[in-house]
Amino acid sequence: MEEDYRKSMEEQIIESYKRDEEMMILVFAQWCVNNALDPHELYLAAYPHQEGNEALRNALALTVSKEEAGDISDDTVLGVLSLYGNDDLAYVVTGAISQRKSGQDAGE
Repeated sequence: MEEDYRKSMEEQIIESYKRDEEMMILVFAQWCVNNALDPHELYLAAYPHQEGNEALRNALALTVSKEEAGDISDDTVLGVLSLYGNDDLAYVVTGAISQRKSGQDAGE
């Protein structure tokens, strides 16, 4: 009986992690939409061997227009990515933020 309980707890932890990871990908995807960036392009720049990532595809289906979405700060998306150890994606996002900010500076 103790073995069944342990397996059940492991399954619950795995499911919880998957849901949280899906939320992290949704935050990333919505941040991209809000900043007129292509989530696929950024994701593939970080993870070139993960073409057709199902979790990203699912997250994109849940995104809304920038006007409908709440603001997601750069710090929020970077914090969520680092929380899940997505350092490669955080690096690519940081580059996109730098490009956006340098473009804003040039436009002023």
